Amino acid sequence: MTTVAELSEGFADKVLSAQSTFRSVMEAMARPGEVHQIKAAAAGAPPPLMPATAAIALTLFDHDTPIWLDPRIVAAREIAKWLKFHCSAPVVEDPSVASFAVIADPADMPALAGFALGSNEYPDRSTTLIVQLDSLSDGPAIELSGPGIRGSAAIAASIPPELIVQLESNRALFPRGVDLMLVAGDAVLALPRTTQLAAKGA
Repeated sequence: MTTVAELSEGFADKVLSAQSTFRSVMEAMARPGEVHQIKAAAAGAPPPLMPATAAIALTLFDHDTPIWLDPRIVAAREIAKWLKFHCSAPVVEDPSVASFAVIADPADMPALAGFALGSNEYPDRSTTLIVQLDSLSDGPAIELSGPGIRGSAAIAASIPPELIVQLESNRALFPRGVDLMLVAGDAVLALPRTTQLAAKGA
């Protein structure tokens, strides 16, 4: 059993690392489909938490942001302990009340409609999903369009096909809906609810 004293420090330089990570996340959200490196290292984050996921958590999670963890993350009990120690974020069992969700097994994740979708009056009261993937560059070609994209853009992330279908339904809910951050290793790309996805060439 890991004690508090044995938990890793997280960011070596909390202020500069958080600023750098926040800037990368905001740039990714503003430019859907662009891959951004998270340069700030969160030392010692328990697996299967990826480096970018850990850095985003240290930057965005706090005591006011309830988080939902998928079963694979929950099974790695050190992760919840690490997040609580560094972020003080409450872990919830109901995804519909979560500000953030961490997904390590996207093929078995809940339907997007089960997360907080916000309201027309308060669309920001929705869940941001951090979805870990095997790759952001070795998957089926997907064409993106929408705000923040000049014309169209293409990605090749290893997104499960059923998630792509759900993202189209999610976009139709605008201004409601969830936002996604796709993570692989130390890289992130964002798919806000305004982004339209289509199989390339379809």
